[in-house]
Amino acid sequence: MSLITDDWRLKLLAVGLAVLMLAAVAFSQNPPTIGNLVIPLNYTMPPNLILVNRPTKIDITYSGLADAIKNVNTSNTFATVDATHASLGSAVRLAVRVTSISGVTVQNPAPIVFNVDTLQTKDLSVQVIARTAPGWSLGKHDAVCPGAQPTPCVVHFLGPLTWETNLTASVTIPGLLSATNSESSNWPIQLQNSNGFLDLTTCRTQPCASLDVTAVGVHLEASPGSTSSTVALVIAPPTHKPASGYYITDVTITPNTVVISGDAATLGRIRNIVLPALDLSGKTADYTQTVQIPYPDGTSGPVATATVKYSITRDPNASPPPGG
Repeated sequence: MSLITDDWRLKLLAVGLAVLMLAAVAFSQNPPTIGNLVIPLNYTMPPNLILVNRPTKIDITYSGLADAIKNVNTSNTFATVDATHASLGSAVRLAVRVTSISGVTVQNPAPIVFNVDTLQTKDLSVQVIARTAPGWSLGKHDAVCPGAQPTPCVVHFLGPLTWETNLTASVTIPGLLSATNSESSNWPIQLQNSNGFLDLTTCRTQPCASLDVTAVGVHLEASPGSTSSTVALVIAPPTHKPASGYYITDVTITPNTVVISGDAATLGRIRNIVLPALDLSGKTADYTQTVQIPYPDGTSGPVATATVKYSITRDPNASPPPGG
């Protein structure tokens, strides 16, 4: 017994030093390590919302012992943004949650700021924009959807509600038409809204904005006569927005295309006619206005006016007006 109790303090100190030496040797072979990795970013979405301008990847930082760190890769480390309870808005912060293998601690990235919009489908009649050679006039000109859909065809856009303001679908036929009948297929559909052309080849939203039909056939008829072409009518952005707490959900122009006549050189430079801007100051409900069609110099058309209807809706997230 004395062998154990004699000089017990020294013996305890020796055992402690031995443990520390073993730990030092172990850590020298398996030291704490920090790593970085770029991984795909996954999203959990409700059926009625869409995120605009979302990133697809994120850079993460993680730490742990070297034996665990060496096994970290994109197949066992996951980053997720949960948008199931997100609110509509232009600068919504959503957290990123990252998980990895046992023994690894991941530093969750900073929240990401998104535009959160309503996911909505919009039906679009495909317009055919064509020009005739001198001495010819344009007659029937229809887009033909694949399958047994009616003519002219209607396609369906699925995407952010704010992208659908003044949204049109069209096919532009290059060159000048000088044939009585023409049938062709696989013409790409071009989308255009109040901000310009929409390119859906690159996914900028979650889920991706889409068009159910991306190319159509075209039936054209022309006859000898005056030179004419069909162009789309678009409306200039309002000079003033609706009342505070209200926003535009749709713009309808009737008719949405007109036939214009003039010399071939002039018609070749005209893609659309921009209707004058309207003042929506103080508007809290749908607003309809008839405007003159400003035909470009050197052209004319049989339709003098167009009717513009703005659909205006209250923002559910806006504060109620004073006394409301």
